[in-house]
Amino acid sequence: MIWSADWAFAQLTKLHKRQPGMVANALQTMIESNPDLAWSLVVSAYLDEEINLGMAAEMLEMHELELRDRFNALGIPVRIGPIDKVEAQAEAQALDSWFSR
Repeated sequence: MIWSADWAFAQLTKLHKRQPGMVANALQTMIESNPDLAWSLVVSAYLDEEINLGMAAEMLEMHELELRDRFNALGIPVRIGPIDKVEAQAEAQALDSWFSR
């Protein structure tokens, strides 16, 4: 059966309210099985300034310097340094997470 994306998204949104775990697990599986999708989601969030470089690197399981090099090669603007205290704390947590692996 072929379902339209709009219909499926609407149904997933409704289902997420009733069964958030089921939807979260399905989305996690979908993202983990499709690295291009994961990359696109993270880059989109980064470009929309919803996440910083450290968080993007953590979500993509890359070192921040590796991601910075990849962004530079692709012409994606690199925002260096936190813009506020909350972002500074997020970057510190991302680094802690990376080094604790």
